[in-house]
Amino acid sequence: MNGDVYNRRAIFWICVLALFTAAVSFSIRTGASGAIKAAVLDPTVPLHSGEMIAAALGYSFLGFAISLLVISPLLDVFGAKRVILLASACFILGPLLILLSPMGGDIGTVYPLLTLGMVVNGIGWGATEASINPVAAALNPDEKTKQMNVLHAWWPAGIVIGGLASLLFLQQLELGWQVLIGLIPISGAAFGLWAMTQKFPPTESTAMGVPFKEMLAEPFKRPSFWIFPAIMFLTASAELAPGSWVDVSLTQTVGMPGIVVLIYVSAIMFIMRHFAGPLDRRFSDMGLLCLCTLPAAAGLYLLSVASSPFTALVAATLWALGVCFMWPTMLAAVARRYPRGGPWTIGILGFAGAMAIYLVLPEIGKIYDKAKLQAAGGEAAFAALTPGPEQQRVMAYAAQQSFQVIALIPLVLFVIFGAVWYLERRHRLGLERAASPAE
Repeated sequence: MNGDVYNRRAIFWICVLALFTAAVSFSIRTGASGAIKAAVLDPTVPLHSGEMIAAALGYSFLGFAISLLVISPLLDVFGAKRVILLASACFILGPLLILLSPMGGDIGTVYPLLTLGMVVNGIGWGATEASINPVAAALNPDEKTKQMNVLHAWWPAGIVIGGLASLLFLQQLELGWQVLIGLIPISGAAFGLWAMTQKFPPTESTAMGVPFKEMLAEPFKRPSFWIFPAIMFLTASAELAPGSWVDVSLTQTVGMPGIVVLIYVSAIMFIMRHFAGPLDRRFSDMGLLCLCTLPAAAGLYLLSVASSPFTALVAATLWALGVCFMWPTMLAAVARRYPRGGPWTIGILGFAGAMAIYLVLPEIGKIYDKAKLQAAGGEAAFAALTPGPEQQRVMAYAAQQSFQVIALIPLVLFVIFGAVWYLERRHRLGLERAASPAE
């Protein structure tokens, strides 16, 4: 790659702003989900509103997953610049569809418009991840874990900004969720306009001269690759699914808006991701991921039983320390081990993570709805509840059940990461012994 042709600094910060926009969009959708549920779904479908808002949020992950899988292998065909411009357009159109959804009249029109808006937002997110991750890997091929974590530190930064905007607009200014959603296109337009001024580099596989067919064949020629999408399915379920669910589930149980928990967690993640490089050199990527699973499991369990702002923040601290490195370090691990797969192998990994949320989030909503009816004593009893201690007890039980299911996932990951870490370390030591001269 000719370093004089590409403005590496500008390209990196365009990637940062694109990911920041995806995060702001995610955070605002999460922050507004409770208000959208209350205003749009509760009046017409109160018994299934939890499942429906969870499914709607999950549709953004479906758009993310499909666009990531389709765009990734074709990134160098389309060009990273065009894909980033597609992301910009989606972050303008998607919010507009969400804003138009209440105007549909009956729930049969409103809900499809709402979900379509979520899907388009997800496509923007997918186009962002499909382009920025291979570009970031190409910009700094020797320190992928550091580069990916520094880039993805701006995901939690966007969560913080979007979360604070949610609190300001919904809680303090009481402007309504529509004004909040209307903020997303501003950031989307900004990185699109900046991207128009730059030329983007090819991905690593293209720079290495790997033919298109060989890039597509790489994950199938190396079966060891497929353990990583399976792991990514679980890591995304432990990180992003709870992040999408905190506002709906925790607001009524811990004495403060659930989005505050998400803001706090994201602030910790932003700081910690800047330390990924030294930790990777000390423990390796698999060692780092293995060590993260225990605080993640403890944090998710403690979130399930949190009943006050203090206990929620203690639990959130552990959860944040556990999940902060998972997504970017998984991307770096695949980019490091399978560089000939280029954007295709990275895209498959992101697809697995997105599909995890699409499939897991509605199930969390179902667990939540089932638990709240069980705690209330049936549908009629739940419908008769009014705001007060009894309703709070019912919602607390529902939140507890939904989070405790997710808390099991990091424990499974502890075993998997530990096994991969051990096997790779043993293999590396074996190679070192074979290469050392005989005594």
